[in-house]
Amino acid sequence: MNRIKSCFQQTDRPILNIFFTAGFPRLEDTRRIIRSLDRAGVDMIEIGIPFSDPIADGPTIQHSSKLALDNGMSLKLLFEQLEGLREDTGIPILLMGYLNPVMQFGMDNFLEKCAETGIDGLILPDLPISEYEKNYQQAFQKNGLSNIFLISPTTAENRIRKIDALSEGFIYMVSSSSTTGKTSGLSAKQLAYFERVNAMALENPRLIGFGIKDAESFRQASAYARGAIIGSAFVKMLEGSLDLEGDILGFVKSLKG
Repeated sequence: MNRIKSCFQQTDRPILNIFFTAGFPRLEDTRRIIRSLDRAGVDMIEIGIPFSDPIADGPTIQHSSKLALDNGMSLKLLFEQLEGLREDTGIPILLMGYLNPVMQFGMDNFLEKCAETGIDGLILPDLPISEYEKNYQQAFQKNGLSNIFLISPTTAENRIRKIDALSEGFIYMVSSSSTTGKTSGLSAKQLAYFERVNAMALENPRLIGFGIKDAESFRQASAYARGAIIGSAFVKMLEGSLDLEGDILGFVKSLKG
């Protein structure tokens, strides 16, 4: 069974998914961060592929992408760093990125390398649903990869139901229509959006992302979904860390209690 599906089926408590940018803060930190997150007890890891022109990332993650690219990170190098990944961890690992570097690498080659290295799912925010369904769905399935779609407060109900029908893992529920890292707390408007989607009784579980930064927002988001995704707050912590393993353990403990 796909590790993502297994994670949701075997875990009753809120699922914690942590995002970080590959090659940040230092080029060789990617595997070190994965190992530390696994030991700290996260349920899922999302690795960002650095890109110069992201559409959904706020200033913190954009900054980490720039530094990672300056460090020399590339998709080719990332796959080299991920060789033997499954010797380090058995939890679900996702790659999050944009189509430009993926298409330059070659979609078929990219999907095959993901499968070869033990990646479980992909988040490609600028991959249109129609393009995925028409040209890539079979290749994703052939390589055992879940394509994770995003929904937001402005996503129409018919589109949400279409995404639910195409999903094979979970739905990434964006908490607001802004970029990552901007939200401070969850507003009544956001909570009404969560309740509206809950009432749709979708087939796939959901994780809430954008603006989730501490134990309180993680707890609050998890009351409306199966768990949450934390990115900007973790990336910010990494940049100032002098003790990567210790600080990652402390960060995760502060979220899970």
